[in-house]
Amino acid sequence: MDVELSIVMPCLNEAETLERCIVKAQAFLARSGVSGEIVIGDNGSTDGSQEIARRAGARVVDVRLRGYGAAIHGAVLQARGRYCIMGDSDDSYDFAHLDVFVAALREGAALVMGNRFEGGIRPGAMPWKNRYIGNPILSHLGRLLFRTPIRDFHCGIRGFSRAAFLAMDLRTTGMEFASEMVIKATLLKLPICEVPTTLDKDGRSRPPHLRPWRDGWRHLRFMLLFSPNWLFLYPGMLMMLSGLVLGGWLLVRPLDLGGLRLSVGTLIYCAMLIEVGFQALWFALLSRAYAVQEGLVPQSARMRLADRLVTLEAGLVAGTAVLALGLGLLFHAVSIWSGAKFGVLNVTEIARVCIASSLAISLGFQSVFCSLLLSTLKLNVRHTPLVAG
Repeated sequence: MDVELSIVMPCLNEAETLERCIVKAQAFLARSGVSGEIVIGDNGSTDGSQEIARRAGARVVDVRLRGYGAAIHGAVLQARGRYCIMGDSDDSYDFAHLDVFVAALREGAALVMGNRFEGGIRPGAMPWKNRYIGNPILSHLGRLLFRTPIRDFHCGIRGFSRAAFLAMDLRTTGMEFASEMVIKATLLKLPICEVPTTLDKDGRSRPPHLRPWRDGWRHLRFMLLFSPNWLFLYPGMLMMLSGLVLGGWLLVRPLDLGGLRLSVGTLIYCAMLIEVGFQALWFALLSRAYAVQEGLVPQSARMRLADRLVTLEAGLVAGTAVLALGLGLLFHAVSIWSGAKFGVLNVTEIARVCIASSLAISLGFQSVFCSLLLSTLKLNVRHTPLVAG
């Protein structure tokens, strides 16, 4: 029999609440007439959760790789449904009322996110720091960095089509899995929507697996690493532009601002801004290349253009040219010193030449080395053996 919907729950020692979740899910399937199944992704429970799930009529998938994301991923891969709805098995989400999720999936949404702030959060269901600090900040950051329409970025209940799940090719195994799903669906321009959902108080007597500060930091770190433009590219461009504009002026003459005189000392820090900014630009390219190579992000049109422009050969040529400029300025500085019979020089004048020379040499070497590393990251390699066994 064809299965339209698989209701997927990750599980790690959820004996107290698992059966209640399964019963609610079965009640929804019976009431709605949706052909479906309940799949439990068990992550090594030692409290008898597997037996409870089987006795309640669910199918258990044993997932050896530990982690929230791993448990869901393993269960979804074994699911038979055209659509999947995932949710925690701690009785905080109401599996008896999934109608809005199914309706949105049937209408063509690839990813349907629950929104707890629209549907309602029961007293004691969410710590104040999550409700008023963590979730709003992370959701706003997700919309800023990735232009996603989602307003409750980390809601634990969500639905998706199996085809969309496979297209997203999710790789993370921990709590970052939730963020990766939204980000990849957005980057792939899949149809996404939000529906109201409720959040009840955790039904377990023991503390939850969630650690608000630790897991919040993991989500924040993942989003920043997933967005090298905001983490590296834009700050790098700003630093380089600032250093080039002010440093270019100071390279020729001092700058008087009222009673403030900027000269060689400021020029040194301008060179630092240029160097750090240049390094950040390379980090943006390198991190994006790694993410594309590992399947973490799809390759965008801009990244394909960058691939054509920033090649190993182009980097070697540009780096060598800048390195040659720096060495030329070094020889010029030595010649000035030689003209003074290697004696005392005008520090202000010679410093300008030395700063420009050392900066060019440094940027030249960085270009050569980073070009070699970038070409290494973009090598096409096999990840599986050609022959089984």
